[in-house]
Amino acid sequence: MPKIDMDKFVMTLILNDSIEEKKAIAKKIFAMAYKKGIYPSSIQELYMARGRGEVPPTFTVPAINLRVLTYDLAKAIFRVAKKKNSGAFIFEIAKSEMGYTNQPAIEYTSVVLAAAIKEGWEGPVFIQGDHFQVSAKNFKQDQEKELASLKALILQAIEAGFYNIDIDSSTLVDLTQKSLKKEQEFNYEACAKLTHFIRQNQPRGVEISVGGEIGEVGSKNSTPEELRAFMEGFRHRLRKGLSGISKISIQTGTSHGGVVLPDGTIAKVKLDFDTLQNLSKIAREEFGLAGAVQHGASTLPSEAFGKFPEVGTAEVHLATEFQNMVYDSSHFPKDLKDRMYDWIRKNLLSERKEGQTDEQFLYSARKKALGAFKKDIMGLPAGVRNAIAAEIEAKFDFLFDRLNAGNTKDFVKKYITLKRVISRKRIEIPEGVEISHEGAD
Repeated sequence: MPKIDMDKFVMTLILNDSIEEKKAIAKKIFAMAYKKGIYPSSIQELYMARGRGEVPPTFTVPAINLRVLTYDLAKAIFRVAKKKNSGAFIFEIAKSEMGYTNQPAIEYTSVVLAAAIKEGWEGPVFIQGDHFQVSAKNFKQDQEKELASLKALILQAIEAGFYNIDIDSSTLVDLTQKSLKKEQEFNYEACAKLTHFIRQNQPRGVEISVGGEIGEVGSKNSTPEELRAFMEGFRHRLRKGLSGISKISIQTGTSHGGVVLPDGTIAKVKLDFDTLQNLSKIAREEFGLAGAVQHGASTLPSEAFGKFPEVGTAEVHLATEFQNMVYDSSHFPKDLKDRMYDWIRKNLLSERKEGQTDEQFLYSARKKALGAFKKDIMGLPAGVRNAIAAEIEAKFDFLFDRLNAGNTKDFVKKYITLKRVISRKRIEIPEGVEISHEGAD
């Protein structure tokens, strides 16, 4: 059998517009990955061991959203992980990102696995659905229809090898209610229903890691009372005998993408590390979870990242800064960036908020040009893509260091069972159910 040029093979997958053709190529990549000892895996047991106190809460797992140049940047992450003997790191993509970056779940998983093969990785690869978010507006109109849409997305993700899924029903928190239990009621009920659905549909021998969320990112900071109200309600609603969530996302003062100033720069954010430390401790000691999760962190100042492992943060989500580094790289062609910005001005003008400067509008909207120009970006010469990836690889290296994410491979080997999923269940979306890609990222 002739040796496959993985770079060209992946490009065929990425540039193909047919989802069925993507799945056919993906099947071959999965087979090659298993043969090389690479397994899409759940981080569940490592997180449960952390909740039991068997794994010290002294490192923070980086969960990295790759919106652009996914293959090139995934290779860079594996290189950093190998250099630092790291095993606990996550590749993730949000429900919304799948839409505006034009990266369906099966493509994302396959590209990450192809990067693992290319870089000589061996062992588990954690791939996560980030912000599988309930739309409060749609939920209010028709609860079952909105949950059916999320269930269809969950099935698609599981079929594609996403064995880590973050449910975000924090949008349903109602702060007008008189009690904390009532405030969190729709949140924990929806999370319990979707967790139950995941348990019903996860592959045999795989216990998917599920995350919950108590505070919508960008809103008020979370409290211990809210965490306890959510967890008590969630545990009461979840069917007995089923595994619950492994971690909990909270709000500590950040926002997705950062707060953009009129000149297009990012405002400095004061993160509430005391809240993060306190809620992580409660999550571990009272509920057996890995700890609290921090969203919207990639645009924080460099000095902030060393604090996350110090306060016992279980996981930190990183996305926008890597996209920014691609756009702002001196290697990124100016003519392509100009075309993308012209497209934004023409196609996304309705999203411009009153009072926004041109710089603020372009910064907030430019993520949505990534899908429209995906083929142009991936069509850049390999030398250009490699140069951009090298710049971002240095950032990955820095983040792994500051998050104390090196030397975690032994923990992963001890607690993560490698499971080959022989036949991933092919799913059919029920008639009348549409998968929406609206939501947070």
